[in-house]
Amino acid sequence: MRYSMAQPGRIFVLRLEDGEIVHEVIERFAVEQQIEAASLVIVGGADDGSRLVVGPAEDRGLPLSPMKLQLEHAHEVTGTGTLFRDEEGTPLLHMHMACGREKETITGCIREGVRVWHVMEVIIHELTGSTARRLVEEPLGLKLLRP
Repeated sequence: MRYSMAQPGRIFVLRLEDGEIVHEVIERFAVEQQIEAASLVIVGGADDGSRLVVGPAEDRGLPLSPMKLQLEHAHEVTGTGTLFRDEEGTPLLHMHMACGREKETITGCIREGVRVWHVMEVIIHELTGSTARRLVEEPLGLKLLRP
């Protein structure tokens, strides 16, 4: 385990609008508000055609081969995530959503592009004084959190 400490900062309440791509809007907002680190919760609707990463094709196989899934029809969603900057100072959102419709729920990472269906509500809890960053780690080749 690795860890660092942070303090609570500002709290933002956002309403994402119909058709917006979740991670793009939140990362742009982080730049505008100079948010270095945050935790997030989200509720709302994901539109037809939204895309998720739903796991690696092989549990331990390298190089990683992500499995991707496209939603058919609108889904109710709830999600949680973190936002930290990478080595270039770019804010990167890592968020997983559970997307449900009728009796089925699909859970995955939103990096492939989840599109808002009418509205999503986001609460951003800023973390201040954090030294944590997202840095590329091999052999995975992913920008992982380094506290």
